[in-house]
Amino acid sequence: MEHEMTACRSLVRLLGAAALGALLLAVPAAAQTPSGAGTPKEMVSTYNTLADGLLALKSTEANLVRSILAAANAHGQVELTRAQKAIAASDAAGARSAIEALAADVAQMATEGDNSVAAVRKKLVDAGQNHNSAGEAKGIYDSGYVIVTRAAKQKLLDSSRAIAKMAASPNGPALDAEWKKVQSVVEGLMK
Repeated sequence: MEHEMTACRSLVRLLGAAALGALLLAVPAAAQTPSGAGTPKEMVSTYNTLADGLLALKSTEANLVRSILAAANAHGQVELTRAQKAIAASDAAGARSAIEALAADVAQMATEGDNSVAAVRKKLVDAGQNHNSAGEAKGIYDSGYVIVTRAAKQKLLDSSRAIAKMAASPNGPALDAEWKKVQSVVEGLMK
């Protein structure tokens, strides 16, 4: 995760330096362009490249969050399998541990990651880099969220709580039914 953020920062710096360099090189050309002739094509081309880079960063952020969700989902599947095996073996302690871990994985899906990811999201929001600012204004997304809508977040948090309650009295069929709800939400988010 740290490597991806460093790479993103490096790309932003590189794009900024390229834009500044092109601007400095274009200033003499602009001074020679007759007034009213418009913006020099080199400046427009550089600006277009900068826009492409910024849009690529937005796509990269969405893909990174999808990766976070996919990893949490895969961990959840492992914990579900572990819980089912423990239930079948009448291992109450093992089932409780796996179910608690599964509930935590589902909660991480709801919040697009753990507290370390939330700190990065806050940093981006504080810098004015809201991925879904239009969706936030309409109440579709919580501040800084990229993939998980408010409605999906609520469904996942509800499932996380329901799964956590099962730790006290493990029930395989009930656990499977709740996991199916989670999978339905996750499939919708990963489109």
